[in-house]
Amino acid sequence: MSDVRVLGDAIERGDEVLTQEALDFVAGLHENFAATRDQLLEARKQRREEAKRTGRLDFLPETKQVRESDWQVADAPPALRDRRVEITGPTERKMTINALNSGAKVWLADLEDANTPHWSNVVNGQLNLSDAIRGTIELDSNGKHYALRDDVEHATIVVRPRGWHLDERNLEFDGRKGVGALVDFGLHFFHNAKELLARGKGPYFYLPKMESHLEARLWNDVFTYAEKTLGVEHGTIRATVLIETIPAAFEMEEILYELREHASGLNAGRWDYLFSVIKYFRDAGSTFVLPDRNAVTMTAPFMRAYTELLVRTCHKRGAFAIGGMAAQIPSKDPEVAENATNKVHADKSREAGDGFDGSWVAHPGMVGLCKEEFDKVLGDKPNQLDRLREDVAVTADQLLDVAATDAKCTSTGLRGAVDVGVRYIASWLDGNGAAGIHNLMEDAATAEISRSQVWQWVQNGVVLDDTGETVTRQLVRSVLDEVKRELADEIQPELLQPAVELFEEVALADEFADFLTLPAYERIK
Repeated sequence: MSDVRVLGDAIERGDEVLTQEALDFVAGLHENFAATRDQLLEARKQRREEAKRTGRLDFLPETKQVRESDWQVADAPPALRDRRVEITGPTERKMTINALNSGAKVWLADLEDANTPHWSNVVNGQLNLSDAIRGTIELDSNGKHYALRDDVEHATIVVRPRGWHLDERNLEFDGRKGVGALVDFGLHFFHNAKELLARGKGPYFYLPKMESHLEARLWNDVFTYAEKTLGVEHGTIRATVLIETIPAAFEMEEILYELREHASGLNAGRWDYLFSVIKYFRDAGSTFVLPDRNAVTMTAPFMRAYTELLVRTCHKRGAFAIGGMAAQIPSKDPEVAENATNKVHADKSREAGDGFDGSWVAHPGMVGLCKEEFDKVLGDKPNQLDRLREDVAVTADQLLDVAATDAKCTSTGLRGAVDVGVRYIASWLDGNGAAGIHNLMEDAATAEISRSQVWQWVQNGVVLDDTGETVTRQLVRSVLDEVKRELADEIQPELLQPAVELFEEVALADEFADFLTLPAYERIK
């Protein structure tokens, strides 16, 4: 048996999650799969070096047979056949209840980018999922009582564990830190898989930050082991993969193939995808310099290529194509509210028209808008898997054509990146991974694209279109100082100061930090 140590502080009801049986199950996952995970993280570095050497990526010649042969993913279970509206959010107790009551078909229960790995969040997130699945979850807060409603169909829960790169330092297995992904998956599956099946649902997952089909193969091996160990029928687990890294965009079919007995679909994630483009091609000069992040919409040529290929790939293989996030949140300001409504309608209309089977919103108030646009296209159909998009043919050059984006680098964009980045990091350090900022619900991906874009502009000496200034470390530090002064009345100094320091560290360092959340994790207890 593995030596398992719980290093985190005691959490109320935590003994319900961290049972010996559950920890032994997670230890088994580590014993069988942690070493492969480590090897795959090393392989990421090697592939990045190859991209640095060649300045490009391409479809893999060694997997051509997979792309050209006939195969399909497993048929979807009833609970996942209609996914026209999915709401995302952390597994915080109030959010859990509101998401399940929202009218969305699916709730992405987020243990990753909309969460933070504070130990209390890790444990309480599992407790909230367990209570929600059993219908016992409720909360009294600020004079209000929150509970699951009897008059609505509750959203199907799809859990997003942490990415492969993140450790869980509060659990040790044979002297090594836990793998965050295995901890999140393992605890949820152990406690809830059979309960979900008894209630007509199943253990469903969203898999983030994947960079290759070999990482998908590892997840498939984890699923097969977990099902066999707990005596659950093979293929019960279903997974939707977020295609939110540029290398994964070149392996969509291979990723589905590796998971084909467990696969449910693919999702198009915007901010992490842009972040990945910068990270992968950070040495490639001006060819891959992105303009203001808010100006890089899903209609940019390289983003259109990515999303259309995703729909084509999914429907060719019988998998669902799920669109990106509408981050807008309701506002009492009529002008802001109207602008948000118009943007959500336009975004979801485009996705439904392109063939997506559903899409994401970040707030219950936007569920109806998303549903309206997909209802127009789907009608009474649960999805549009029959729309094969055989008109789509995407090349590697189109996926990499960042230079065709018709937008500029501006001082407004620089200031916005610094402002949002600092605000979000302060929220993250405080334990809140889903932060309402400037009428948008932001998660860690927002901070990643913000700081990486600033890094890219500094490294390439970008000249701002509106002021003619060259983006230097000195200029960024002056903007940081201004932002810090402006936020002094909004954010507590014990959060603001480390947020500024961390943003400066990851935006201005000579070497690019692979993930902001890694140094951020070192700053929390």
